[in-house]
Amino acid sequence: MKETNVDLMNNGKVSGEFAQKIMSGVSVDKMRPFIANDGKTYVTVHMGGSKTDPKNYKAVLTVNDGTLQRDEWKHLDSSVMDIAQTRLVGIADLISKGLVYNLGNAMGTTVLETHDVSDAMSAELTMDGVARSKGDRPVYSTNYLPIPIIHSDYEINARVLEASRRMGNPLDTTGAERAARKVAARLESMLFTDTEYAFGGGTIYSYLSHPDINTCTLGTAWDASGVTGATIVGQVREMKQASIDAKHYGPFMLYIPTSYETVMDDDYSTAKGSNTIRERIMQIEGIQGVKVVDTLTDDNVVLVQMTSDTVRLVRGMDITNVQWQTEGQFINKYKVMTIQVPQIRSDYNGACGVTVLS
Repeated sequence: MKETNVDLMNNGKVSGEFAQKIMSGVSVDKMRPFIANDGKTYVTVHMGGSKTDPKNYKAVLTVNDGTLQRDEWKHLDSSVMDIAQTRLVGIADLISKGLVYNLGNAMGTTVLETHDVSDAMSAELTMDGVARSKGDRPVYSTNYLPIPIIHSDYEINARVLEASRRMGNPLDTTGAERAARKVAARLESMLFTDTEYAFGGGTIYSYLSHPDINTCTLGTAWDASGVTGATIVGQVREMKQASIDAKHYGPFMLYIPTSYETVMDDDYSTAKGSNTIRERIMQIEGIQGVKVVDTLTDDNVVLVQMTSDTVRLVRGMDITNVQWQTEGQFINKYKVMTIQVPQIRSDYNGACGVTVLS
């Protein structure tokens, strides 16, 4: 299986073969042709209205060569979503907290333009209310966020597919599951690695790479010998204070790397009850959870204010399957794809609700 690809689109520019095809006007509906009971190939087209209402969809005859039946598409889609839901820790937090900005036209949106606004005006204290307060005008700055297509390829051998139909066995979804796992991991890593994606004048930042994050010094790793629960809790409180200094007051989510997971289960103190370090951290006001992220590099701890002015998921399309191409008679090519991107945000003055301990 090929590696997961990130194709970028911004201001009419495209990077990647798949993005070029999408920008040429090929809709995702047309990339999911299915073979009906009459032996003909159809695509399901959204006719308008709510996308959650099945009555707003219609099967339309197409000249595209279909390779899967409708139930086989459903089987693949089910396996893809099961894998995606088990992998997305940070992304799942954004969705569960409602920190999502849905694009109206994912295929037609290649860049998201946002604005930061400076503080302006003031309130005056007078006895008669006649004196005019100071006039002021807010200042705006513009940011551009590229909208990526994340995708990974897999194959279904035509002979294997025909055998499954003849024998009545379920379609083997191993390839789709592996591709979905790759796509989900890549999306998650866009939050937790220090990789930047710059394209067309815009940049996609992570929790670690955004230029305005607050930073604290780790010193000794939490899993090192001699590090106490009190030291760990004290550093978490230091991270919270750094966020407060940047005028971000919570609620917070604390993300730790896999190497620190078992450390959280250690006793906070042998002299004070039975609390674990995790339980003691959860007693800090405003911290809603301690989450382990396997894409977060060792010795990095991230505290995030879970509000839309700090972070949100810009979402155009959930993880889904599409038919990509057919090679000869025996190899059918498919893709698992999504159009989603996390957006880390700060205000006009550079104040951010993300604090990194490293």
